[in-house]
Amino acid sequence: MTLTVTLPDGKALELAEGATGADAAAAIGPGLARAALAVEVSHPETGETPQTRDLSRPLPDGAQLAILTSKSGDGALELIRHDAAHVLAEAVLELYPGVKISIGPPIAEGFYYDFEFPEGVSVSEADFPPIEERMRAHVKAGEPFERREVTPAEARERFAGEGQDYKVELIDDLVAQAQHGNPPRALESVSLYTNGPFTDLCRGPHAPSTKTVSAFKLQSVAGAYWRGDSARTMLTRIYGTAFFTKDELAEHLERIEQAKARDHRKLGRELGLFMFSELSPGSPFWKPAGMAVWNSLTELWRRENLARGYREVKTPILYDVELWKQSGHWEKYQDNMYFTDVEGRAMGMKPMNCPAHIQIYNDERHSYRDLPVRYSEAGLVHRHEASGVLHGLLRVRHITQDDAHIFCTDEQVQQEVVECLRFGFDLYRLFGLEPRLELSTRPEQRIGSDEMWDRAEAALAGALHAEGLVYELNPGDGAFYGPKIDLHMTDSLGRSWQLGTVQLDYSMPERFELSYSGADNAEHRPVMIHRALLGSFERFIGIMLEHYGGELPLWLAPVQAIVLPVSDRFNDYGASVRDALRDDDVRIELDDRNESVGRKIREAELRKLPYMLIVGEREQGERTVSVREHRGGDTGSMTVKEFSDRLQGQLYSPALKPRQTTERA
Repeated sequence: MTLTVTLPDGKALELAEGATGADAAAAIGPGLARAALAVEVSHPETGETPQTRDLSRPLPDGAQLAILTSKSGDGALELIRHDAAHVLAEAVLELYPGVKISIGPPIAEGFYYDFEFPEGVSVSEADFPPIEERMRAHVKAGEPFERREVTPAEARERFAGEGQDYKVELIDDLVAQAQHGNPPRALESVSLYTNGPFTDLCRGPHAPSTKTVSAFKLQSVAGAYWRGDSARTMLTRIYGTAFFTKDELAEHLERIEQAKARDHRKLGRELGLFMFSELSPGSPFWKPAGMAVWNSLTELWRRENLARGYREVKTPILYDVELWKQSGHWEKYQDNMYFTDVEGRAMGMKPMNCPAHIQIYNDERHSYRDLPVRYSEAGLVHRHEASGVLHGLLRVRHITQDDAHIFCTDEQVQQEVVECLRFGFDLYRLFGLEPRLELSTRPEQRIGSDEMWDRAEAALAGALHAEGLVYELNPGDGAFYGPKIDLHMTDSLGRSWQLGTVQLDYSMPERFELSYSGADNAEHRPVMIHRALLGSFERFIGIMLEHYGGELPLWLAPVQAIVLPVSDRFNDYGASVRDALRDDDVRIELDDRNESVGRKIREAELRKLPYMLIVGEREQGERTVSVREHRGGDTGSMTVKEFSDRLQGQLYSPALKPRQTTERA
């Protein structure tokens, strides 16, 4: 008896019945057999997600097969990071008798494992060297990862006997989930993985042995509640990372050090941009320098929206909860909303702007000749984020979205979506960012009919195809009211950020009974597009601070130039230079302290100010300034007018020229 699998190049590979992934790799070639780590199995005709499996597991007949090696990208990295988590748990169990283990998954940048240490025992980063030494011993031993299927009762008895309560709870949950599934079933087996003396409850997969975990580093310790529940035990989470080579690990650690130096919270303090207070957790206080950045971004947002046919609106923060019930936010977001009672009336602070813009649309009658109607708002919303996940400007409770909503006909949808994407591309190009697109489809919890979702998903895919844009599919991650196109960026440190989103919504117009009068004089339902391109002002500024390392583009810099008199005798001339440039809308300061010019230059460099204008006897006599660029040094002498013209020519990229707005149908 034989089985057949199809390789990535379309060739069929015939193997003996019961053949494993390792057998398939060996049949292809000895080099691949040595390099193979796992296999990826899929059945495209069923639409199932490809599954990564151990090399030792038998292959299903008729499957498509790919062999994973160290050159297979993120899938292979995830595999060895999972291996590293098991090796970490193995080492900790040996060094700390009585420790209880819970879970240890791979994550985007590495792995972690959560432990409950015995009473009186704590672990810090100072304890990492002996743990890493023990890990290296298990890696050097090349311990095979051996998978075994056992009954839940057998696994439960094993872990209960070892005092591993968290594993027992996990097994009980797996049994309960199966019993309450649709359809209900009995859980016949669970999988255990053993490497050396260590056995863990684990779905897998794993590489053939521990020797693949050759380049790893433990990084930090944090507290983590069991199951994320603050009423449960606080566990100790040890984070680490792993790579295939020491060079890759070194590059990663160097990026981390750069990221620490570029942390926007650190830069925000050093540059005097913003602060936080426990009096209002998760809500930044913007200082004058920070407001200069904020206002520059707002001016860009306002000008570019106006050029593309958007009309700015402003809506309240507080609404009757009935609005949120009608929109669907009550069911989906009420745990993340803030509520209050106003004269016996239940009110909720808005977590999103869309229902408010719907009220404005509904306040007037609309004809097909009016559409598309485009509203924009720098809309302030509030969302309750747990205190443990608040993170500077990147995760806040007080959010200002660069929001917009478009009400249009079905026939206008594709072009409006395309124009939203083009707008996004123009904006991001100003910051040197190239977008990566992701189409997110219907989630399990959603509103609206399947027919609505079919139309919406097809419309977004159609817009992407019409523009010839490459995109990735992200099944199940759409908004609860509609599918979306998300725009992801990679910053100067190689990190990916999701910024913009364009969402298509047939559900809310139905829920709020929106209408317009068609050419046939009948009432029709408009389509709604939700669009934010910066995401939120707070988060975008935080990302840009880290992307630029605090050295913001000239047009965004809170102070664009500073005048540095070489002595007190030239303070009056320095003030006249400052005033002249201030009249030209340059954000400029005068440093008239009784300090040496060398010290003034050093401090201006630390503040990352783009330009320093040095004035002394020669400059005063010639009515000029000596210009010095941040990091660039002296660039020569020029008149104040020449310097002003130079700045104006550098303010904006020509890539940001607005496109013509779409003509109305």
